[in-house]
Amino acid sequence: MGWNAALIVIGLSELLFPFRICAQMKTCEDLSTKINLAGIVIENAELVAAGSPLANSNPAMPPLPANWKFPEYCKVHGSIHARIGADNAKYAIQFELRMPNPWNGKFLFQGGGGLDGVVQPAMGVVGFNAPPALVRGYAVASTDSGHQGFSNSIFGHEQQARLDYAYNAIGEVARAAKAVLSTYYGKSEEHSYFAGCSNGGREAMMAVERYPLEFDGAIAGDPGFNLSHAAIGEAWDTETFAAIAPRGEDGRPILSKAFSQADLDLVRKAVLDECDGLDGVKDGEINNFKECNFNPGILLCGGVKTADCLSKEQVDALRRSFSGARDSSGRQIYASWPYDAGIAGTDWRGWKLGSSTNSTPNAVNTTMGAIALKDYFVHPYLADFDPAHVEFDKISGEVEETHAINDAVSTDLGTFAKRGGKLIVYEGLSDPVFSANDIVAYFDQLATDNGGQQNAQSIARLFLIPGMNHCGGGPSTDQFDALDALEKWVEAGKPPASILASGRAFPHRTRPLCPYPKFAFYKGSGDPEEAANFVCK
Repeated sequence: MGWNAALIVIGLSELLFPFRICAQMKTCEDLSTKINLAGIVIENAELVAAGSPLANSNPAMPPLPANWKFPEYCKVHGSIHARIGADNAKYAIQFELRMPNPWNGKFLFQGGGGLDGVVQPAMGVVGFNAPPALVRGYAVASTDSGHQGFSNSIFGHEQQARLDYAYNAIGEVARAAKAVLSTYYGKSEEHSYFAGCSNGGREAMMAVERYPLEFDGAIAGDPGFNLSHAAIGEAWDTETFAAIAPRGEDGRPILSKAFSQADLDLVRKAVLDECDGLDGVKDGEINNFKECNFNPGILLCGGVKTADCLSKEQVDALRRSFSGARDSSGRQIYASWPYDAGIAGTDWRGWKLGSSTNSTPNAVNTTMGAIALKDYFVHPYLADFDPAHVEFDKISGEVEETHAINDAVSTDLGTFAKRGGKLIVYEGLSDPVFSANDIVAYFDQLATDNGGQQNAQSIARLFLIPGMNHCGGGPSTDQFDALDALEKWVEAGKPPASILASGRAFPHRTRPLCPYPKFAFYKGSGDPEEAANFVCK
């Protein structure tokens, strides 16, 4: 099928993104002629038939159901500002754009995960059991954020690569993708959104904070918005748990054995016994988390450690970890954590303890977290920095320069709000890497800085999910459609009073996810498995 011819006519060559005037485009393949748009090279373009199956390779996001069918789409791979870096390595901001036929007139920028470094399939995955944006008719873009290699942290040694990862690739790819869209379809997008989880959630918040003219709305899932300080929190937890772990033959700690699975199950049960009923019903979820004042000391063994109690070292480690990273004067340098039922989840262990049975740890905090701290957050200022031996009295200052460019902590959303922009953030109360208390503190500050809770909620809403680990999983209702909620808010002026959720952990349950500071409270009658019998209180 042919397409309406279009011209990119942008006579603003003196600005940051000066596009050349391009020849008419009629087919997807026409885009593969390596037309250079002020540093943008279209390296490949191919038409993909409708119904083609796609796998989601993003480790931060869920797998895709086999019954979702994708429309015919034009898949474009391009690069921006290819260069040789100061470290003599090759760099470019690579991106992928998928443009469906037919198109609903909307554009979604899909966030990455971890250290990025990979151009993930641009499908617009927005959560468990929610159709990807591409299936809904969106054009979708994704990027590697300017460097190659998912586990590559060495890009942190190169100034421009650091800036590209921190925020610059968002603006560059958004403008490039929109230029290709207008060329291909012969018209501009009607609405522009960003959605991501984990580092993609940080990128979503960065998008509305640094590029308020580019996006009408964003979804930030479990966002690493305060990433540099969260990395300090990772090091703090590793030190805390390694200190009590049994030693291997080499005398080094076996981190995974600091707590057995039975130990964590014991803690989970005790937390639920203490706090589960605070939302009006005992159902395995702690919605009223602010009233949960769990004390792990109730599990302290009276003598020898048994299966029914925790050792003093384990109790002290839980207290130290959940109180959050501090310096020697007691000053908080990363947030505290809420006690929640997801502490026994696979993902919680995977991040903080791992599963290695020897003294070489495989917890994510000790692998990706440690190299990011060394190569990105403190580099290039401390070449001999050892992430296994962090000096917590110094570390805040050592990450401050990266914090300034990388962390999405601004509460100034004035331009974004004036244009009608809306932000939805969701966070698992048992997220093991980014503390729910940290994003709660951000939203409290957002209200303070924007004229109170009511004004702040007209711009942004936070949905906290009991039991959920990082971007999903855990004993939670982690299946919901945030994109549908965002569309109705932006396009129809209907703010989400709640978002209906379900979950694989509770197959017959639905729950309302309530905008903070409200939480789901059981009305006192009716089936407690049905969302209709809860109110946001």
